[in-house]
This record gives sequence, C-alpha cells and structure tokens, in this order.
Amino acid sequence: FPEMLSNPRLIPVHGTLNVVMNQNVTLSCRSDSGSPPVRYTLFKCNQTVSTLNRPDLTPGLFNLTISSASDISEYKCKAENNISGGGKYSNSLNFTLLEPISKPVLSSPTSQAKKGQNVTLSCLSENGSLPITYVFFKGRRSISQPVKMHKSEAAVIFLFINSSSDFGTYKCRAENSFCNTTKYSNSFNFTLAEERSHSQPLIISLGLILLLFVIGFALAIPLFIIPLYKASE
Repeated sequence: FPEMLSNPRLIPVHGTLNVVMNQNVTLSCRSDSGSPPVRYTLFKCNQTVSTLNRPDLTPGLFNLTISSASDISEYKCKAENNISGGGKYSNSLNFTLLEPISKPVLSSPTSQAKKGQNVTLSCLSENGSLPITYVFFKGRRSISQPVKMHKSEAAVIFLFINSSSDFGTYKCRAENSFCNTTKYSNSFNFTLAEERSHSQPLIISLGLILLLFVIGFALAIPLFIIPLYKASE
C-alpha cells in the first residue's frame, strides 16, 4: 500500500556548517520511509532554490556555492510523494561564515612608565570570525593564559613594572577557527619615564627670585640712584 513520507532530514554532506566565501557545499535531503517516487525541494528563506525527483528513497543532493552573505541564510527542504498532501518539511540549517583574522594591534594607553607603576596592554584583531583567542608575550615567553573573546572587543592584561626587564618587547598572538590561522601583532615597548628631581622646584623658585631681584634693581636705578647722583653735583 502507498505510504506517506516521513519528515526528511537536511544535513551537510561533509558534516560541517562552517564555510568560507566561494566554497562549494552539498546538502542532502532524505525521507527514511514512504512510498517513492519522491520529489525534494530546497528552500532558502522560504524561497525555492531547486527541485529534484528521485525514483526511490535515495537522498536528493543539492549543490550550492557560498558567494555572498545571503547564502548563509536558513535552509529547509520538503519531501513529497503521490499521497503526501502538502508535503513534509525538514529541520532548518544555517551556515556559519568563517573569516580569517586580521593582524592584531597591540597598544597601551601609555608608552611611558616608571618602576612601581601598573600598566595595561590590549590586543585586538578588527576582522575575523569569533571567537578569537589571544595570547600575550614578552619576547618569546608567553605572559598570559589564552584569552578567548566572543565579542569584537580587545583582550586586556594588567602588568606591574617592577624592574628594568619589564621594559622589554611585547607582542600578542591572535587565532580563530579559520584554517588554524595564527597572526602576530606589532611590537610594543614601554620607555622609562623621566622622574623629576626633588631639587628641581627649588632651583626654579630661586631662579625666579633672582630674576625678580634683578628686575627690581633695574627699576630702582632711575627712581633713586640717578636723583641722588644729580643732587650730589
């Protein structure tokens, strides 16, 4: 007797929904039970993409090319036979577009520091599929645990400048799931801030007093000394 179709299953043939731009992918739509022949229709955002006819219960294979952001939209398929009524619909699928990360930028609010000061370093790749994992280095030695960011925000670490060696060269590394891509940042160095001597304000004050004395003496010459000189003639 003719049998109604079961709800079809829509799956990626290669087992992953992670794709890159211009990648070719294949989706399989199949009803496990029901009377053939079967007609499979693939939809993208409720718009028909393609239709395939099968004389038996072998899956309908739909070949796609991910060529734009709209191609990662929601997909469904429908299976129909002679007694299926309105047909049976599958689960929905959405692709995830993978994007390589850009070179991260390592920066700090200050480029100068002195011993005993707390400073921060931030590392950010502006482009790339999330999550992005960051690691900070001083020289070739890592100075942080991997920091996984699920938002397009910089990873930040806090440092304490304790000795001259802390003024070394810093870098950070960024990576995501795009083909195991790893990229390193620019180099960053803190410079030692010049500490003002405690005697410097005193020297400046004495200099100002001396300057005022010289100016006062110069103003006193025409007021007092010249009249006295004329009176003595």
